[in-house]
Amino acid sequence: MIEWHNEPHLVDYPAALAAMETHVDAMIAGKASEKIWLLEHPPLYTGGTSADPAELLTPQRFPVFETGRGGRFTYHGPGQRVAYVMADLRVRGRDVRAYVHNLEAWVINALQSFGVDAGRREGRIGLWVVDKGPEKKEEKKIAAIGVRIRKWVAYHGVSININPDLSHFAGIVPCGLSDYGVTSLHDLGINATVTQMDEALKASWNKVF
Repeated sequence: MIEWHNEPHLVDYPAALAAMETHVDAMIAGKASEKIWLLEHPPLYTGGTSADPAELLTPQRFPVFETGRGGRFTYHGPGQRVAYVMADLRVRGRDVRAYVHNLEAWVINALQSFGVDAGRREGRIGLWVVDKGPEKKEEKKIAAIGVRIRKWVAYHGVSININPDLSHFAGIVPCGLSDYGVTSLHDLGINATVTQMDEALKASWNKVF
């Protein structure tokens, strides 16, 4: 059985990373179960292994952290649900591509419960929706995905925009995609809560995994 933990307070990024590393070490040693850690961070930017320094537009705006996950720069902050998934691919199948595909399906299914039709896009990381505004239809990113694998144990995970301050994304080129914007459930007119998102993620996990 996978362990679910909901964090009631904002968690600093270095503390979260250290906690994940400790739990992954224990999993590798066979001393801990799989875990999904649901939390929010204070405003910050993180850079993945493919991060381009030129895509960090305002480095003094928020703290910036390097991380071992895949991907480029992304933003985390209040109103965004981060789900750190510590999964044992030794028992789930040693297929990283299939695992990432299932993570995407997990979030897609959860967003469907709010009436949001999110999906993958060829050549673009993350999950996307069509913002059907009054002027034009525009594709925007609503969720980001980044993972790291160590000795076939996966960690890091996904982030879903519920109601963050979207102006904070202006300090970076999110995931290196300058031609596209970001959105949130609130921006799409959906007043969902973090608790509702957590419930949707738990229900979707059982369907996908």
